[in-house]
Amino acid sequence: MSVSTRLTAISHTVPEITFDNQAKFIFFSDCHRGDNSWADDFAHNQALFFHALQHYNREKFTYIEVGDGDELWENSDFSRLKRAHSHIYWLLSQFYRDDRFHLLYGNHNIVWKNPQAVQEHLYHYFDEVAQTEKPLFEGITPQEGLMLQHRESGRRILVTHGHQGDLFSETLWPLSRLLVRVLWKPLQILGLRDPTSPAQNYQKRNQVEQEIIAWIQQEQCPVICGHTHRPVFPNPDEPAYYNTGSVVHPRCITGMEIENGEITLIKWWVRPNAAGLLQITRQVLEGPRPVAEM
Repeated sequence: MSVSTRLTAISHTVPEITFDNQAKFIFFSDCHRGDNSWADDFAHNQALFFHALQHYNREKFTYIEVGDGDELWENSDFSRLKRAHSHIYWLLSQFYRDDRFHLLYGNHNIVWKNPQAVQEHLYHYFDEVAQTEKPLFEGITPQEGLMLQHRESGRRILVTHGHQGDLFSETLWPLSRLLVRVLWKPLQILGLRDPTSPAQNYQKRNQVEQEIIAWIQQEQCPVICGHTHRPVFPNPDEPAYYNTGSVVHPRCITGMEIENGEITLIKWWVRPNAAGLLQITRQVLEGPRPVAEM
């Protein structure tokens, strides 16, 4: 099935959220939370991500995770991820309890399409101190996407991971997962990268982006996605293709904010201050731009 056909189907079936200029959203994608081994791409940025999430939690943002939050191609045992990054899942559960967390699945955590897997692994966690099960994301329903509608302008925005229509990311994902698990994860520990991934292959990345852009031009509907790991904030005269980037960049994490009716591409990174002390800093990369002008 083509990318265009899949995106059209998603746009007609995913849940719709109406928001106004008082709403606040933060979008991150491609965290790829792993088991804290050498192959865990998230581990080196976990402190940055935790600090950023604390900020957005204090400011009462709604967090939309735009796919591939959990690295479930490399890892078969999700409990190891929960133990490795328990502080992250604890903070995410605070968003969820306040009804400010939406979990979208991508190709690397596509198993969350399965309600049985979600109930088994996401509803609860085992508290080792109390030696009992406690709620984590009890009752959560991961989605393939969301349709946001801006009340003031009527602008509709499709939010989805961006892997749809790709043969190996969607249709043949069990085979891709097997290859990653038995081949590319061991090679990654040795410093090699998977050339079939859009995040590592520029040609594949460009192909993915161009197919999504073609759908945007056809439907006149902005898209916020991830998947390629390349942050994108288009110029006003370009198609409305917005990409959050990823949380596994070498020196920073990137994301997209919507606040006061405006969208902004941001990054969080560690920088030295005037005294030479390292501090975590939020920096605007592009924007803000009114949602009505997306």
